[in-house]
Amino acid sequence: MSMHPSLKGKGTIAAKRNVLKRYERVEVLKKRGQFKAKQSVIGLPKTKPDV
Repeated sequence: MSMHPSLKGKGTIAAKRNVLKRYERVEVLKKRGQFKAKQSVIGLPKTKPDV
């Protein structure tokens, strides 16, 4: 009997995430030079993860 796909181990689930956490978005914006030191972290522009 085969194993159901939802029961696979975490090592096999390595899908690319489309949504970033707020601290990840700040890091991406800092790399791009679009985030200033005293800027608020509320209302950040949408960003796509770097590939």
